[in-house]
Amino acid sequence: MARQYLLSIDGGGIRGIIPAVALVKLEGNTGRLTRDTFSFVAGTSTGAIIAAAVAAGIPASTILDLYLNRASEIFTGHPILNTLRRIVFGSMYSTQKLHDVIAEEIGPEARHWSLNDSPVDLLITAKGVPDGMPWYFVKDNPDNSRCTGRLGLVDCATASAAAPTYFEPWTVQERLVPPRCGRVGELVDGGVGVAGNPVYQACVEAFYYTNGTNGYEPGETTTVSMGTGRSSVPKRRPTWIGSWLRWVLDELLESPGEQQTEIAWRHFVRDLPPGQEMTFYRIDTKLEEDIALDDVGKIERLRVYGERLAELIDWEGILAGTDEEFRVRGERTLFPQYAKRTA
Repeated sequence: MARQYLLSIDGGGIRGIIPAVALVKLEGNTGRLTRDTFSFVAGTSTGAIIAAAVAAGIPASTILDLYLNRASEIFTGHPILNTLRRIVFGSMYSTQKLHDVIAEEIGPEARHWSLNDSPVDLLITAKGVPDGMPWYFVKDNPDNSRCTGRLGLVDCATASAAAPTYFEPWTVQERLVPPRCGRVGELVDGGVGVAGNPVYQACVEAFYYTNGTNGYEPGETTTVSMGTGRSSVPKRRPTWIGSWLRWVLDELLESPGEQQTEIAWRHFVRDLPPGQEMTFYRIDTKLEEDIALDDVGKIERLRVYGERLAELIDWEGILAGTDEEFRVRGERTLFPQYAKRTA
């Protein structure tokens, strides 16, 4: 069986610049599109946008340009007015604008794709508002529930990126979901809960529910999980309701990063017999400052972080399974242990 490669990308808003820069280096090293390296791509929030673009065959340099040149169209408005809008209306930015930018960027053909049209396997996460149900949007196949494959690729990426209080919820076309699968309703960021880092969910989907054409097996799969950077500066204790709400939201969206890395390592590396374990890499960086997911003023700083992290990545070694710098080991499952300091 030919080796399979699985890519998982965390949420993080504008910090998606960091994995985008790393994928630019990957494509420069291999001379081919990211989707021609990875047969399974998973993403949450900003990671879902990158995953959709990868599936559509968009070059990583173009994905990076989306963040560098168009983020200000999405995260727009004066901070004070945005805060007032958040208080009064519950969100600051237009989800419709987010949807339209994604549709424009992934091209005239792919903007009309369903998940089933994707040439690579996909997993995009979202959270239901009416019942709190976690949704894992994947292509239909005989081994899964066949509930979500007809949903639109752009719709799924938009729903996954609709972070609460930043964007209003997004609703996919319900008629495309079979009645037996239940009502979807409004959706928000898949990072609300446990899937801010979707690597474990992606592995479960690949190894247990995608046994058709690609036939994923842990021992024949290399999984690359990419973070979007996290501040290494200790957080101040919140002192008022607004700062507590910000702290809680940030933790909801960010803390799963190391939790999912830990359980993916346990279940698919540590607990499997020698020779049957997954080859597992986690790529992330420590930020020397707190960069909010909508902080477009830090775009150039984030590009620098991404470029410095990319300099450390030996993509040839990772794809060959020989790189040890980013390999997940028992002593490298927590953010302070695996994240690189690049400042």
